Amino acid sequence: MQANAVVLVVDDDSQIRTLVRALLTKEGHEVREAADATEALRCMDEHLPDLLICDVVLPNTDGLHLIEQARKRDPGLALLMMSGQGSIDTAVQAMRRGAGDFISKPFEVERLRDAVRKSLSGQMLRKEVLRLRSDATKPSDGSSVIIGSSLKMASVFRTLKQVAKSPATTVLIQGESGTGKELVARAVHAASDRRAKKFVEVNCAALTESLLEAELFGYEKGAFTGAASTGKPGLFEVAHGGTIFLDEIGEMTLPFQAKFLRVLQEKRFKRVGGVEDVEVDVRIIASTNRDLESLVHEGKFRLDLFYRLRVILILVPPLRERVDDIIPITTHFIDHFSRELGKTISGLTQEAATALQMHSWPGNVRELRNVIERAVILASGDEIGVDVLLLSGAPKKPETACLDMGSGSISEMERRLIGRVLESTSWRRADAARILGINRTTLYNKIREYQLEPAAGG
Repeated sequence: MQANAVVLVVDDDSQIRTLVRALLTKEGHEVREAADATEALRCMDEHLPDLLICDVVLPNTDGLHLIEQARKRDPGLALLMMSGQGSIDTAVQAMRRGAGDFISKPFEVERLRDAVRKSLSGQMLRKEVLRLRSDATKPSDGSSVIIGSSLKMASVFRTLKQVAKSPATTVLIQGESGTGKELVARAVHAASDRRAKKFVEVNCAALTESLLEAELFGYEKGAFTGAASTGKPGLFEVAHGGTIFLDEIGEMTLPFQAKFLRVLQEKRFKRVGGVEDVEVDVRIIASTNRDLESLVHEGKFRLDLFYRLRVILILVPPLRERVDDIIPITTHFIDHFSRELGKTISGLTQEAATALQMHSWPGNVRELRNVIERAVILASGDEIGVDVLLLSGAPKKPETACLDMGSGSISEMERRLIGRVLESTSWRRADAARILGINRTTLYNKIREYQLEPAAGG
């Protein structure tokens, strides 16, 4: 549980606000209150809350409109909806707009407490990560915050917070292509005492050994044919006092690994063609989409370098393992590309939201970003439909999207959805996978994850 989070409670019922305040204050959180949308937005600007708890029915507007406005102001804000007139349609509408959970009133205290804990689990580095909005650290794809409240992302945030306290510790980030390893590296830099200095990125897979050496260590005048007449400082020197991010370090050749290991150990090196040592103070963050331990066993990566890099290991989960984060990330990309392209798109149709949650996302967040950019371009109305997502295997008529799933988290909806399809196909997994628009391996993983079993006698 995250202590000392800032929670904004928006409800025109003062008794509800008092009850929620008492409960969350006891949990260690700072609670702010608002009775309507205007007061809520003003409070957001003043206190920058980590979580917004909002009633659906508000004076002069509705909570669904408020959370749209709140998410546009702050894409990383965690959202939790409440309603005394709970319905499936309202719950779906709330989650389409980025709410992580929906609670019907009157609510059980433990239900609200659990929902708040889950919503805040991904906000542990919120204040630090918001620094990524500065020009020095802003990623090129328009994402300025790490969005995610799933349990696996909560683990990533916990590690980020710990490693940020030690500005010199070497970090290894491991994850599939497109999971956001660069964004995690930038978050480590932005949350550390090195944030005022430069963050320098190097793609090890894009450079030959000789070019990588010249780029990282620099070179002296006349060191090789074509060398600048004045020489050139390397990127380690450029990053002095800051952070250097070595992307896809698994592609580094064995001979160069030995040179790089010396820099890790001694914090000094010689320029190409130079004789004097150059001392540097940098944090080294490396990333890979490969299993470095397997490369060590294959003799393709040095064991001593592996251990030097893996002082702190951050495992970034693939998008298919953090289904709860798909709609909030999608909402952020919709807002970003709508502004960039001058369009007014409010969200997703229910059919599109279901298709996104059921897709296996082999390209991870990068693939989702590209899908939403294309969909915003192609969309003709104010919502994105499944027809413009152009997902392979997306359900054409997802009758399952209209199931009576009730209130609860997206993961709970997914569990019920998969269970209902399995029952309707008499547990013929190939047929169920086809209807859901996912491959059989993903379906098997989901069955294990949600501990689904055939009904007795099935």
